[in-house]
Formats: sequence, C-alpha cells, structure tokens
Amino acid sequence: MRTDLLALTTDSLAALTNRGLVKRAGKEAAPDLRTDADGTVHGDFAGGPTASLPPGGLDAARCTCGAAGVCRHVVGVVLAYQHQHAGPAAGTGGGPPVETGEDPQGRGPEAAAWSPGQVSDDELTARIGARLMAAARRTEKAGYTARVRRATASDPAPQVELATATVRFLAPGDLGFVHTDAVAGSRDDVIALAVWAFRVADELHPGTQEVRVDVGGEAGTGTGSGLERALGLAGTVLREGAAHLGQGLEATIADVQRHLDAAGSRWPLLAVGDLAEQLAAYRDRGAHYRPELLAGHLAELHARHRAVTRPDATLRSSVLGTAEAAETPLRRARLESLGCRIRSLGDRRIAEVYLAHSDSATVLVLRREWDGDDDGAALARRRVAGSTLAALATGNLVTESAVRSASRTVRLATGRISRTTVSPSRGDWGELSPSLVVTDLAALGRELDALTLRPIRPRVEAELVRVVAVSRVVAMTYVPGDQRLDALVADQAGNTATVTATHTGAAPGRLDSLAAVLAGEEGELRFVSGVVGRTGGGVVIDPVGLAAGGRVVVPDLQPAGGGGPLAVAEDDPHDPLTAALIDTRGLLAEAAHHGLSHLPPTYGARLDTAARRLTGLGLHRIAQSVTAFAAARSQDSDETAEQTWIDAYLRLEVALDLT
Repeated sequence: MRTDLLALTTDSLAALTNRGLVKRAGKEAAPDLRTDADGTVHGDFAGGPTASLPPGGLDAARCTCGAAGVCRHVVGVVLAYQHQHAGPAAGTGGGPPVETGEDPQGRGPEAAAWSPGQVSDDELTARIGARLMAAARRTEKAGYTARVRRATASDPAPQVELATATVRFLAPGDLGFVHTDAVAGSRDDVIALAVWAFRVADELHPGTQEVRVDVGGEAGTGTGSGLERALGLAGTVLREGAAHLGQGLEATIADVQRHLDAAGSRWPLLAVGDLAEQLAAYRDRGAHYRPELLAGHLAELHARHRAVTRPDATLRSSVLGTAEAAETPLRRARLESLGCRIRSLGDRRIAEVYLAHSDSATVLVLRREWDGDDDGAALARRRVAGSTLAALATGNLVTESAVRSASRTVRLATGRISRTTVSPSRGDWGELSPSLVVTDLAALGRELDALTLRPIRPRVEAELVRVVAVSRVVAMTYVPGDQRLDALVADQAGNTATVTATHTGAAPGRLDSLAAVLAGEEGELRFVSGVVGRTGGGVVIDPVGLAAGGRVVVPDLQPAGGGGPLAVAEDDPHDPLTAALIDTRGLLAEAAHHGLSHLPPTYGARLDTAARRLTGLGLHRIAQSVTAFAAARSQDSDETAEQTWIDAYLRLEVALDLT
C-alpha cells in the first residue's frame, strides 16, 4: 500500500505542482492502475500515455507524454490510486470519510502521531546529500530560530517556518513529499533544519500545537561577536561625527561590509549599509539625513554585539541573522497586495508595495524608485513588472520569478515578464494566514508588548504590517497643526485602535481618500492594512490599504480632493515624559553628528539639565546613564565616553519604544 500517495490532499498536490494542473488531472478519465512489487504505480491512460510513479516523490515520476517535469497524467495516477484504495476522502476532499479508522485525510491512525523529528540523519543525508547536510550543520552550529506547527485536522501537514523558507511535510515518514517555498535544490538544507527543529520541539514542548524554538547555537562560548570591525567603524564615526568625517571612510565601510557578508551577519550588514547611507546623505546634503537615525545605527551595532557576547547571550542567529540566505528564489508564488506607501527622499520618489505571502506567513516588500517630483496619483500609472503600480498595489500576483531577500524585500527577475500575472483583488484578506490577520486588538496589544527589543530584533521589512478586521469606525478627527487624520476603530469585541495618517506632498490624496473610506463612502469597510505599533499604551495603525466595497483602496495612490468636513481636534503635544525622552535623545544624537571630540563647551551643562529633568519625572536609570556619559566626557576617556554614550542612547531608544 502506497501510504505516501494516500496522505496527499488536494492542497498538497497543488503545492507540489500547481492548482491548475490538479484541476486538469481531475477531469481526465481515470487510468488503469497496476502496481509493481517495489511499490511503483503505473497508470495506463486511454489514448496511449503511461505514467509511472515509484516511491520517493513526484520528482521521480515518469510519463510517456513527453512533458517536462510533473504532468497531469502523474497527478491523475495519484488521484486514481487514492480513489481506488481509500475513496474520495483521501486527498481529493470529496465524498464521505471511509470507515477504516483512518483520519479525515485517509492517512491511517499512525499519521496524526507522526513527527518529522522521527526522521533520522541518515535519511536526511540520503535525501539532500552530504554537501547540504554539512551546510545545515554549519547553520545549526551558529544556531537558528524556528516556528514549529504540528498537524491539525484542518491542516494535516506539519510545518516549520524558518528564516529563509517554510517547510511542509506532506506525507508521514516520506521525505520525497516535502514542500518548501524555495526553488527546488537551491536551499534543500532547510529540510534538515526543519527536522531538527521538530526534534527540539518534541523534546521540550511535546503536544504543543505551535511553538517557537531555538536550535543549536554556541552563544556566549566564543571570544567575540564577529562585529569587531563594525564596532571599530562605529567608534570612528562617534568620535569624529558625521560633520567631520569627510569622504575618506568609503574604503573602511566597504571592508566592513565584505567581512560581515562573508560571515553571514545579515542584520549588522544592513545596519552598516544604513549607517553608510546616512553619512552619504549628510555629505551630499540629502534631505533624509537625520542625526537620530545615524545615532540609532551606531547604538544598534553595539547592542547586537553585547547581546551575543554576554554570559546569558541571546541566540546568535536571531541577533546577527546568520541563518539568513542573502537571497532565496521562490517557487511559483501567489502574493496578495495589502497596499502601497509612497515616500519622498529629496528629488526621488519611493513606492513600497506590501505583498502577503501566505505560504510563509510573511509580508514582502516590492520597492521601486523614480527620479522627479511626481505624486502618488501620477506614480500609480508607472509600469512595474509588466503592470502598473496601481494594479500591483490593489491586486493579486502569481509569479515564478520572485526572489526574496534576507530582509524580506522581493524583486521580480527581469526577462520573465510572461511568468508574472496580476489580477484585481476583492480585498478578501480574512483568508490570509492567521498570523497576518488581526481580529482581536487586545491580543495584538499583547503581541506587541512581547516583542524583542527593537535594537536586536531581526531587520525584517514590513515586520509589523498586519491586516486588521474592523467592525466599526467609532470617531474621526483632524489635527490641523500636524496635518494628521485620526480615526478610532473597533473590533467585534469592542477593543479599539487608532488609525492615524499624516499628510505628505508625495501622496496628497492620502487623507481625503482615507477619510472617504472610513466614512463609508466606498462601501462597507472590512479591513485596514498597515504598520501596527504602540503609542501611549494604545494600538496605532499607519494605514497602507483598505478593503471596502469589494475592492482594495490605496490612499497614497489617490488624487487630492473630494474630502468632506471633519471634526477638528486640538493639537496634542507630547506628554512630559515622552517629550523629555525625545529631547534627550536628540541631545545625545548631537554627539553622533558633531563627534565626541568636537562637542561645544556648553554640551556638558545641557546634559546635566537633561538628567535633572529625567530624574524629576522618575526616570532614574536613564538619568543616571546620562550623568555617567557627562562624567566620562569630562575625564577625556574616549573609550569610556563611547561606552557610556551607548548605554544612555540604548536606554532612551528602548524607553521610547515602550511609551
């Protein structure tokens, strides 16, 4: 009995091939089946083609029709075999369940108890080869984080979400039917990583339906983080400041980036890239230079170094990104757009389209840049991947040319336009992966509270983009001083969040169109997609798209005008605590801008004033760190001054994230 074939559901077959092929196979006349002693199943179709399916997966199948790869005849053999041996309930989903004691998928009572962790390393080596096993061992040695999901009645395939791919085990005990969202053969080492993640989950969390585990790793056992060159660069920038560095640092930055790239330290590499961009922006008098961003990148490098070198060190892979591939080609992927954000950087316009990839339960970012001062409505007509930006931002993409980066940006490979299609979306976002859809705002608040501190989190684009189900709009106001629209929305249980958007010249229709949708002028509002966060203890949503009236509306791509009257709210200045934190952070950022060696004589007195202000508000630990920095400066100790500055800036950054 080929239990591997009986275990395959319609969704599993579609994942291994594609849904259209499965549908065509289902319309074919059933073949005559015969089975060899070794388990090979042959199907003879009327008209001549014969398909043979030996054990070991669909890739081992052969068919005389001459089609390259798996054809409809091979799939037809699977469907016919399931119907013959287990009835329509096995795999096809049709008809009543068979009365054999099997589970609803026809896999047998032992399938529900099977875990991928039971696969041996010898079996893994036979499946992926010694070279990829060695690559997987290197990743395990560095350590990695994985999310393990065990099989359920609704999803009978156990799966593991890794940083680089999602791995699903479609047939119990058979590695020939493992599906990943990476191109076949490009990252098959992830199969071993997924098996080892299940072993850890089976040992530490038996019976838990879904759990996040840390696997392997030698955190804290080494003599360093591998970031020493990056820290040297950060020290130079902090001592001299952006204002005094000139143009002689490019070679040093390039050397640091080469070493980080070679070590696979993806997150520090991205931080150094952003640091270099800020320095270049200041040198070129770019409008997007911000001392706070420059200071934040310097502090982040030190935070990641400290996190992996302390005795109680955090897992290296999650802090340094060592388990991340620089790029991962995706299989045939269905991406559903959640909207678009338009930003301006000087004379450049940047469009970021947010695409939900349900197979990996992540949101990917497709980014395009143009020179000029076109606004969002004009950019909506620009061509991207054979379509318009507006169509991409409001549609569904099916592509075989997508390549995902470590930071979850996605690009569509050139020269393969025919392999990317775009169709309009009705905004049925409730069918997306549950981890991307928020139906309980209180639970979302708890999720945000439990996040790892931002300076050591993975540097993932659109990390906090979610789809929020909206039951009703409670109130809507406009703050003229900030040119900001605020709307209070509620979920089914009455929990609330604030949808907040600010006017920008790059997207002049943002507020008008957002107000129209929230007021119900575009039909019933069902979902708001956007970047979620915490402010003042409440949940806030920076919207990028809305699903209303059976379509998707992207405020940033709408023309200006058409807005009705809004209730005007008074400008709401920051509360004293937040204002003190922001002001002190700006004061410390001046050190990164001017350089510790070039600060004016009055700087120490300003630090003392800031420390007293923080003490008066009860922020004693932060005040003490600011005082320690001021004392270190007065002692002319560069190393101590650098370390105390890092301490103070990190405390401020974390405190602002938590307010």
